[in-house]
Parts: sequence; structure tokens; C-alpha cells
Amino acid sequence: MARNVDDLIAALPASRQRKIEKRTRALQADEMTLQELRRAREMTQVKMAKQLGVAQKQISEIEKRTDMHISTLRRQIRALGGELTLTAKFPDSPAVELTGLSDPGNEPAELAVTSRQSPGRRRKKSDRPAAERKSTAGNELVTPKSYSGREILT
Repeated sequence: MARNVDDLIAALPASRQRKIEKRTRALQADEMTLQELRRAREMTQVKMAKQLGVAQKQISEIEKRTDMHISTLRRQIRALGGELTLTAKFPDSPAVELTGLSDPGNEPAELAVTSRQSPGRRRKKSDRPAAERKSTAGNELVTPKSYSGREILT
């Protein structure tokens, strides 16, 4: 007769069961999605949303993303009680922890779920943020220094 793994583990001594559980958690901790991490930390989307000051729907949408801002990910991890670190790994040299990607003191107060503009639609000049509009004094673009280095083409 076939037995499942839960039956086999249940038949083991309690100390062995604890070791198996500990090892299982360690293996699962090596790689998780945001949703799996949130669940492993025993936090609901509603509780996380309250902690971050956003709607529960935004937490759900963020967990489904495959691409997001580092500041959004950092806030999610902080809400779970952790700290985000980024490490670059190379085959021919030791790993390097990346720093200076975001100043925690200058992060936005709220998580924003941004909608993507259709690739074929170009914003009208009046729809652009003031920092992207051409100045009236000449043809140069007026952009703040902290614009993150992106160039705006008109």
C-alpha cells in the first residue's frame, strides 16, 4: 500500500520531525516570490496594505509584477520586518553588495501602482509633467538634477 510523505514524517520521532521542518523552511527561504515571502512571514495582504497605507488591491498587483522599482520592493520587505540588499554576482570575482541605489530618506510616502502608457500613444505636451516641458526661453529642456539621468526626447 502506498504511503504519503506526511504519514512517513508523522511516524518519526518529534526531534526528527523538527529537524525536517527546519530544513524545509531553510530550503524554501532560498528562493520565494513576494507572495510566498509574505505568507511565510504570516502576514495578510490586508495587514500589509494597512501598514503601507495603500489598498489591498495594490499589494495583490505588486505581488504579480515581474518588474518593479527598487523602492517599492524595499518598502514591501521593510513591511515584512526585513531589509533589502542587492548583490551582484560574477563568475570570476567575489560578490559585491550594491549601494547608493536609493536614499531611504527620500523614498515616496506611498506605493504607487503605475499604469503603463500604450507604446503607440505619445503624450501631448500639455500632458507632460512640468519638468519635461520645453522652456519658453529657448529650445533646451528644463529638468531637475534629480531626474534620474533619463533623457527626454521631443
